[in-house]
Amino acid sequence: MLEITTIRQNPEAVIARLKVKYVENAAEMVAQILQYDAQRRSLQQQRDDLLNRSNTLAQEIGQLYKQGKRPEADALKAETLSLKESIKQAEADFASIDEQLNQTLVQLPNLPHELVPEGATPEENFEIRRGGTIPALHDKAQPHWDLVQKYRLIDFETGAKITGSGFPLFVGRGAKLQRALINFFLDRATEAGYTEYIPPHVVNHASAYATGQLPDKEAQMYHVTLDDLYLIPTAEVPLTNIYRDVILPESELPIRLTGYTPCFRREAGAAGKDTRGLNRLHQFDKVEIVQVQHPEHSYAALDEMVLHVEQILQSLQLPYRIIRLCGGDMSFASAMTYDFEVYSAAQQKWLEVSSVSNFETFQANRLQLRYRDANKKNRLAHTLNGSALALPRIMAALLENNQTPDGIVVPDVLCPYTGFSMID
Repeated sequence: MLEITTIRQNPEAVIARLKVKYVENAAEMVAQILQYDAQRRSLQQQRDDLLNRSNTLAQEIGQLYKQGKRPEADALKAETLSLKESIKQAEADFASIDEQLNQTLVQLPNLPHELVPEGATPEENFEIRRGGTIPALHDKAQPHWDLVQKYRLIDFETGAKITGSGFPLFVGRGAKLQRALINFFLDRATEAGYTEYIPPHVVNHASAYATGQLPDKEAQMYHVTLDDLYLIPTAEVPLTNIYRDVILPESELPIRLTGYTPCFRREAGAAGKDTRGLNRLHQFDKVEIVQVQHPEHSYAALDEMVLHVEQILQSLQLPYRIIRLCGGDMSFASAMTYDFEVYSAAQQKWLEVSSVSNFETFQANRLQLRYRDANKKNRLAHTLNGSALALPRIMAALLENNQTPDGIVVPDVLCPYTGFSMID
């Protein structure tokens, strides 16, 4: 959630940055927020004045009773009864306008960083760099959905029978390769200084709200209605919420967390959009990296996280490209996002496998995640996260790009985890 002081101090700049994210009614929403803010501050002053008057009267009444001036004290007590009603009404008015302000604020996305390019579609994203070599496949090369059937690695039909489309069943060496990737990603993260967690896979409303999933992405989340809990769309949600309502000593920054979880997404409205095989699932595995950072160092941390993901892809010898997202293609909560895509040689297209984002204070404001600086003042921290990595399309690219007439070659870095170097 945007800080109200940011909007109050420079509304025109806020409107201009929101337009980079194609918020069409930005001017109207900012004007409404400023109106609510002015009303709230006025009501807060009225309430404080009434409370001060009530405290003053209480002291005066006490003194009058001590002096034996009961009639005068009783007269003032009558005024305090009237004040109590006024205070009660002032608090109700303040709570009402505060709620209206917050309900409007949560509808505004985060402001994009000044380096975020303008653009409305993925085609307008800015490519940073590429790496790796796109392989030349043999004449009878197959896409991964045929390869997994040929080598009995994933059973999509039985997964659909058990649950539904988009819930794959990993089998044998397919399951072991999946587990190998998870362990490899976790080991790389812990070597880089991230502390591993195994978080809950369902969260409450407050947690989903704090990281920006609610109310923006409610239609994409699986909701356990009886208990009012949500299946996590990413480990970012429970990991970041570890520090909800926490004030950290500045000396503890930065904090680095990692975790493997299954992820659940309804993918509402995604029918027919690259849904074959592993390209788009309702349940998938992912290793996430999260940082809580000092505001002065968060963009250096973002570069560090991008490099971390890049080095993993280099280890897997996958062809990749790194893209800085334009304003119209960014998420609701992000201030800057880099996407990673790997090239699928059999499908002959790029597949997104990671997003690495800096949220600046946007999540921290909802989380009330703060640190205490050298002057003993509480300040909002910056939060960042990234997929390191999401497994489905990594698995798809590995199977397709490493296929030979004799079988599928397992990358060298994974062989200690799989126990085999070839799938045949």
